[in-house]
Amino acid sequence: MSETPQFAEESTVLMIPGSAGQIEILTAPPVADAVDKNRVAIICHPHPLYGGTMRNKVTHMLEKAFREMGAYTVRFNFRGVGESDGVFDDGVGETDDLMAVYDWARQAKPDSKFWLAGFSFGCYVAMRAVHDIQPEHFVTVAPPVERYDFTELDPPECPWLMVMGEEDDVVSPRAVYEYVEAQNPKPQLVTMKAGHFFHRRLLDLKGAVKNGLLRQVNTEPQD
Repeated sequence: MSETPQFAEESTVLMIPGSAGQIEILTAPPVADAVDKNRVAIICHPHPLYGGTMRNKVTHMLEKAFREMGAYTVRFNFRGVGESDGVFDDGVGETDDLMAVYDWARQAKPDSKFWLAGFSFGCYVAMRAVHDIQPEHFVTVAPPVERYDFTELDPPECPWLMVMGEEDDVVSPRAVYEYVEAQNPKPQLVTMKAGHFFHRRLLDLKGAVKNGLLRQVNTEPQD
């Protein structure tokens, strides 16, 4: 039996097994001066059929935000993307991919807390798996609530941060706002004057994610 690949102290591409074959993942460590490094953040990328990969600029900015907050990060390519085996499966098989990544990360970092995030299509995949992963924090950026039936998915039980561009031309901001209003409890919604891919606003997106998570951390009950 081969040993589980471990997180390296530099950005590293690895291949791990999944239900459709090998999954290509990209790990990165927390920034050097981070205080609490006992967490792992998994990030799901946008739609594979429209050019979405683990190296998408928004997923990369989420990675930077999490690393600056002390997390080891895992980005990965859904089946059929990059070097990952398999073919697109409209969110179902991709959820299996996410669970395989989570199982690997849990073996590699068994004592860590987990954060889970997704951008666009990746939000739908993350929502499908959130109750199995039970993350400490959940982040969704521009969830495509009109394109996929999010209403069939129960909201997470952990603090939930939602970031939405007010000028999104791919995902309807109004649909997202209505979805947020229908949730109980509601996610923490942060809106920005930005389009779907946050062009020229990526650093602002990183700041919004960090500030939103810090608000959640600072309002959590203490032991």
